[in-house]
Amino acid sequence: MYKSTRGGVKDVSFESAVRAGLAPDGGLFVPQNGIPTLSKEVLEKMRDASFAELAMNVMSKFIPEKEIPGEDLEKLIKKTYVTSKAFRDPKITPVVSLDDDPSQPKIMELFHGPTYAFKDVALQFLGNLFEYFLERDTKSNTITILGATSGDTGSASIAGLLGKRGVTTFILFPEGKVSPIQERQMTTLAAKDDSVHCLSVKGTFDHAQAIVKELFVDKDFQADFQLGAVNSINFARILAQIVYYFSAYYQVTKSNKEVVNFVVPTGNFGDILAGFYAKQMGLPIGKLVVATNSNDILHRFFESGKYHREECKPTISPSMDICISSNFERFLLWVANDDTSKISKWMKGVKENGKLTLQGDLLNKARSVMRSANASEQDILSCIREIQDKYVFIYLFMCVCVCVEILVSLHLLTRRLAHSPTRSLTHLLTHPSNSISQIRLYLMSSLCNRSCGTSKTC
Repeated sequence: MYKSTRGGVKDVSFESAVRAGLAPDGGLFVPQNGIPTLSKEVLEKMRDASFAELAMNVMSKFIPEKEIPGEDLEKLIKKTYVTSKAFRDPKITPVVSLDDDPSQPKIMELFHGPTYAFKDVALQFLGNLFEYFLERDTKSNTITILGATSGDTGSASIAGLLGKRGVTTFILFPEGKVSPIQERQMTTLAAKDDSVHCLSVKGTFDHAQAIVKELFVDKDFQADFQLGAVNSINFARILAQIVYYFSAYYQVTKSNKEVVNFVVPTGNFGDILAGFYAKQMGLPIGKLVVATNSNDILHRFFESGKYHREECKPTISPSMDICISSNFERFLLWVANDDTSKISKWMKGVKENGKLTLQGDLLNKARSVMRSANASEQDILSCIREIQDKYVFIYLFMCVCVCVEILVSLHLLTRRLAHSPTRSLTHLLTHPSNSISQIRLYLMSSLCNRSCGTSKTC
């Protein structure tokens, strides 16, 4: 069963939590009895499992047999990760190395899905899950999906939901603040399919996300239109993402005695939250490192305890231009020792004045599992040039595409974790084709620097 982080509802079924997305009190759904754990024996048996087999082992711990029988769940997982051929690599999320230096972080490639973004891993599964629920529902066999995106989520949602019976999709995105390729991925499909609608919003991703949240807490509106969520506020998204932490861990280790740090580019906190849940399940993860761009509310929290909202600045990594991270609330529930009344009070303060400050034992608890670092625009461009000189040229484009996480993992955090015997692994979230404007920016700057010795754009 599931409950709200804010304590307003409990005893909610997995299906109801997935279909609702956001709890009626504005909180997020979490497992009512905490995150389930896996024994050392089970973890060892999972070492040689395929991605689909890992997914079955993980997801079955969160989904009661009486809601989705094991046989049906296995079919859903195989349909998503095996028979659909939606992913171009059989490992789904393969791990690669920049070079043979064992001290350098390895990289988990998460861009092998249909829209070349990490969101495909979860949203391909969520689309099949929605269809499964609708097919067996004799009372309400339609659902209206409502989501907000800073880039990846919109196109990946549409790809996962397109053609699903009974599903109508509305995606909100900040006008002029998503990559041109991802905007085309969304709007061209919307133009061809009457079940898909893309709406541009003046402002930032936070404005779009606020609209979505307000509609979800309007009980009458939600009931009339049978709203469903695809943003990472939907727990099924987090559930699917937990799986690739297990996959990555087994790919880079030889025994379960080894410990791995994960450096995770972070916007809405869903990706790194999945890693935190994997750690709680028993996966030998050391530190989880929050990597942010100059919109660094999360870094400021882990540095000072101040989760204070500031104006969201446009950057060359727009998918991370988020100044209020929704899934952080789920992590804060753990920090608050599962005290939902504290979360309700804290989130009310964030909504009313944009501030939450934690100190003492609470902040120390948060820091016990996570570290953080940020990267400025100039840091990013400088690091791109450094990586071009050090690594093969073909990988340069991957680095441009995910410049923030590459910078943090190679340029900053490797030094901070240098004393640790554990290895580090970072996430390569999107294919370079999704960030062509960033690549163009780099090429213009690099060519000018080589021709005239400056970093100006001629």
